[in-house]
Amino acid sequence: MSKIKNAFEKGKAFIGFVTAGDPDLEVSEKIMLSMAKAGCDLIEIGIPFSDPIAEGPVIQEANIRSLSQGTTTDKVFELTKKVSAQVDIPLVYMTYLNVLFKYGYDKFLQKAKNAGISGVIIPDLPYEEKEELQSVAVNYDIDVISLIAPTSEDRIKMIASEAKGFVYTVSSLGVTGTRSEIKTDLESITKAIKEVTDTPVAIGFGINTPEQAKKYSHIADGVIVGSAIVKIIAEHGVNSPEKVYDYVKSMKDAIR
Repeated sequence: MSKIKNAFEKGKAFIGFVTAGDPDLEVSEKIMLSMAKAGCDLIEIGIPFSDPIAEGPVIQEANIRSLSQGTTTDKVFELTKKVSAQVDIPLVYMTYLNVLFKYGYDKFLQKAKNAGISGVIIPDLPYEEKEELQSVAVNYDIDVISLIAPTSEDRIKMIASEAKGFVYTVSSLGVTGTRSEIKTDLESITKAIKEVTDTPVAIGFGINTPEQAKKYSHIADGVIVGSAIVKIIAEHGVNSPEKVYDYVKSMKDAIR
């Protein structure tokens, strides 16, 4: 059993995302530690990729900043190992299939495990091809986390019934980014998921204010925030750890 379930054991979970190596590897470490200290229950660590198709401009630019600093997958493993030695919350990687494919599934997952990773989120991994990666990940006690988009109820139930770690429910069609309004019927999607699995459900894509976090934490078991945190990092650079701390604390307080 991976550590991911721990994130949901003390009430509603706040999940924060950062791109590793943005603005640089040293500051990245400080940002993640400040997120954990502020009450983050699980951290998604983005491994920078040159073609992040699920990301909006904010996270795309973070990928570019990180890659221009010379961040490699191996450097992300080293960074994660340092962070995991200092925090007791679960850490998961968010990246693209090409990163794992080029590295080799077994080698990548072994290194991820050694770095303290409990799960991987691969937005461009089709459900139909998930088993190929899942069959290797199970050897390292790493969950391949399912994403569920606003789609047909039959497909939602099919994906949810086999979900591991937590179910990443995508609030809106399109790419990541903050949204002033989320129009998807997330209550009915969450209900359909809950009918077929006990795996916790977290809602992401677009949530950026304490009010939104509070609203969606009533529907699901947790909320995921990425672009809003990455925006703070883009704005404050090396001074962002304390700004991120304040933001994460305000979001966590809203869902307590």
